[in-house]
Amino acid sequence: MYDLIIIGSGPAGLSAAIYATRAKLDALVIEENYVSGGQIINTYEVENYPGFSIISGFDLATKMREHADSLGAKFVTESVKEVELEGDVKKIITEDNTYETKAVIIAAGASHRELGCPGEEELKGYGVSYCATCDGAFYKGKDVLVMGGGNTAIEDAIFLTRMANKVYVVHRRDELRADKVLQDKLKECKNVEMVWSSVIDRIEGEGKVERVITKSKKDGSERTIEVSGVFIAVGITPKSDVFKGKIEMDEGGYIKAGEDGVTNTPGVFVAGDIRTKPLRQIVTAAADGANAATSAQKFLS
Repeated sequence: MYDLIIIGSGPAGLSAAIYATRAKLDALVIEENYVSGGQIINTYEVENYPGFSIISGFDLATKMREHADSLGAKFVTESVKEVELEGDVKKIITEDNTYETKAVIIAAGASHRELGCPGEEELKGYGVSYCATCDGAFYKGKDVLVMGGGNTAIEDAIFLTRMANKVYVVHRRDELRADKVLQDKLKECKNVEMVWSSVIDRIEGEGKVERVITKSKKDGSERTIEVSGVFIAVGITPKSDVFKGKIEMDEGGYIKAGEDGVTNTPGVFVAGDIRTKPLRQIVTAAADGANAATSAQKFLS
């Protein structure tokens, strides 16, 4: 029987582990991957986290994990398959174990959203990628395409310009949603071509990506773009399937809670990208973890 189980080890989960351990709670972090950090381990450069003018996502995640380890936080690597959140004793069920706890912090994060267009699933891993920092090195000197117009998409495009021959950026609107500082950086890159007001209609190739057919949102016209890689950055989906029907969510699958992380189920708290909130950044995830752990501590006492 644990005082607290934290599901997820991104910035929110690691922050919660730090605060819970300092509060002398008997806490356990269940992480799905062998490397802590969540989505930030795939971020090439982080420039907006206080205290670090620039740091790689992997290095920042490593520092967070080392901080939690130094305080004696406990981790296991398992996938959560089922949860029982009602009552005084909560149960977290994985493939191999059933853990009992008095309180739970859900910090499971989110995953990359897919386009659902023809060719995406078939060529996934063969030129279709959702992580430029993971796979960009495979496309040195080649032409690639990025789909999206938010911060992640533009960060990916800037990163890819350093190795690719040419980077096409396809965006469904006629202006970017990314922060102005990122837009300015992209404009400085000489090997970028914008494809405005368009979407990917299909991805084609024999065993690997060879071309992308885009469709104009204005007149429906198609364009064929010869590329070797397609990087999709069109948003995220909360990893909340296992919690559906067990806790209150919004229509997008995000778990409802305020900044204190308190959900509609007593003893269950939420933190990070899986929570309903206007801004999903590393700094807000870390704050969520601190708030949720503090709320859990108050609940337990």
